[in-house]
Amino acid sequence: MTDLALIAYPNIDPVAFSLGPFVVRWYALAYIAALLFAQWYMKRLTGNKALWGGAKPTMTAAQIDDFFVWSLLGVVLGGRVGYVLFYNPLHYLANPIDILRIWDGGMSFHGGFLGVVAACYFYGRKIGAGLDRMLDLGAASVPVGLGLGRLANFVNGELYGRATDVPWAMVFPADPLQVPRHPSQLYEATLEGLVLFVVVRIATHRFQALKHPGRASGIFALGYGLSRILVETAREPDAQLGYFAGFLTMGMILSLPLCVIGIWLLVRSRRAAA
Repeated sequence: MTDLALIAYPNIDPVAFSLGPFVVRWYALAYIAALLFAQWYMKRLTGNKALWGGAKPTMTAAQIDDFFVWSLLGVVLGGRVGYVLFYNPLHYLANPIDILRIWDGGMSFHGGFLGVVAACYFYGRKIGAGLDRMLDLGAASVPVGLGLGRLANFVNGELYGRATDVPWAMVFPADPLQVPRHPSQLYEATLEGLVLFVVVRIATHRFQALKHPGRASGIFALGYGLSRILVETAREPDAQLGYFAGFLTMGMILSLPLCVIGIWLLVRSRRAAA
């Protein structure tokens, strides 16, 4: 495989900039940009009364600003705890202090998703908004952040794909085997980021999905689950886990419940018109 014509991996420095001992990585900037975009986009959605079919938008602009802190905690805490529990529990059980070393990497989307769900539930109760409504706003806003996160994974040269002979294969510096692999991070950035954002936006702006609580979040959950399962066929399984039943990965297993939840939300939304 090493004799194939490949696309050269760009080898971008994962450190965006540094000020003395203070180092800022592209991965951290991706998280910040994702949250700021979500905050801005939710204000755009709630400010467009035509999207709500006469119903009151879920949150005011001031409440969205307040919810920003809740969602930040949900993403970071949920993402880290999810990674610890889902991907490498034995290591962290033996080295609990490593749980705090977020700067070394290790965040789980599924954990972050559960963290945001929890933030939506508790903040929704505080302002008197239903969980479906809260999740719908997040579903419309989150895909851009997912795409940015996957691009940051690509810059870090991590979570690369399986060995392949496709003409766009790349050799990643961190790969101990140094063989051509799928740039699966770019596949995920496209499907989970760009495509999913466009699909949910079409649903909210052309088909008024926000009039039906749970519809936008159902589309998101099902779309993300299917996208992740598809890309996992080209992604190298996590080293500490390998395969389940010969071909299943942890990403596939964790995405199956998301697909089920997405279908349930979509069916439920048919009876929940605003």
